[in-house]
Amino acid sequence: MQHSGNRSQGSASQHPLVLAVDDDEDNLLLLTYSLALFGYSSISTADGETALLLVRNYRPDLILLDIVLPGLSGVDVVQRLKQDLQTTTIPVIAVTSLAGAEDREKLLQAGCSDYISKPYSLENLEGMIERHLIAAPVTV
Repeated sequence: MQHSGNRSQGSASQHPLVLAVDDDEDNLLLLTYSLALFGYSSISTADGETALLLVRNYRPDLILLDIVLPGLSGVDVVQRLKQDLQTTTIPVIAVTSLAGAEDREKLLQAGCSDYISKPYSLENLEGMIERHLIAAPVTV
């Protein structure tokens, strides 16, 4: 697990906190570097079980979630988040190489707020993050 930036729970004056989840080290580094470049604080992990623990402990404002993960898949993670009243409103963006229309529909039905295919442009990623953070309810 990596953590960049500091944020106390419930503090509205801090930069938004984004959880990045990807089992590929290079992809995870790209996500965390991009988030810092965009001005966001971030935490990261390479597996679904740890992602759920981080969500409970840090209450991120947004989650960037790879779908193909070892053990607990990204679909399993988002379904568990959506079943919990404390985490159901956190937007989840699927960041995945699954590119078919049926994959997109499956991810949206599972509870993902949006979907971006790898490889993605940093501009598209930043725009998507901003849209969901603006639309996201304030967590306390």
